[in-house]
Amino acid sequence: MSMTNRDNVKPFAIKPSRPVPYLSIVGFSGSGKTTLMERLIGELTRRGLRIGSIKHDVHGFEMDHPGKDSWRHKKAGAAVSMIASPHQIGMVQEVDHDHGLEDLVAMLPDVDLVMAEGFKRGKHPKIEVYRPEANPQPACLGDPDLMAVVSDAAPKWGVPCFALGDLCSLADFILNRIRLEVPGDTACAGISF
Repeated sequence: MSMTNRDNVKPFAIKPSRPVPYLSIVGFSGSGKTTLMERLIGELTRRGLRIGSIKHDVHGFEMDHPGKDSWRHKKAGAAVSMIASPHQIGMVQEVDHDHGLEDLVAMLPDVDLVMAEGFKRGKHPKIEVYRPEANPQPACLGDPDLMAVVSDAAPKWGVPCFALGDLCSLADFILNRIRLEVPGDTACAGISF
């Protein structure tokens, strides 16, 4: 996997709180959610937006490796463990429940749009990646918060449907739907999904 050119990524800054639009990319395992997220984040960042991302993992995760200092701090009982470098900050915090997407969005500083992977049961805008060969059952068919579907099957679900390779139209749709002004180049790079 190639890394995104970081030239368009704005440096971290803390700004006063403001409502941040967010949406979730949903679908079952193997549908292509992560690939779509990567491509959309790259395209929207290239257009000059600051994108925050959230991945929902109901199985839990371990950010740091056993034996590393921040892992040792967490295992010793720290409620919050942070690791910082000149280029990145990572944080692990203990929580007492599975937080909803709305709570997590509020924790992200200075972004123009938050894109989440998962959270298919929440009450927020969703785009489903539906590939019948990966899972014949749709995840959000009939969900009033479903705003679009990306599929190789062209289902008729009463919401806009985008072909798997039509990243440009999907990015334009998202920006129009959430009414975000793009500070950079609005022309699509043509990266396919």
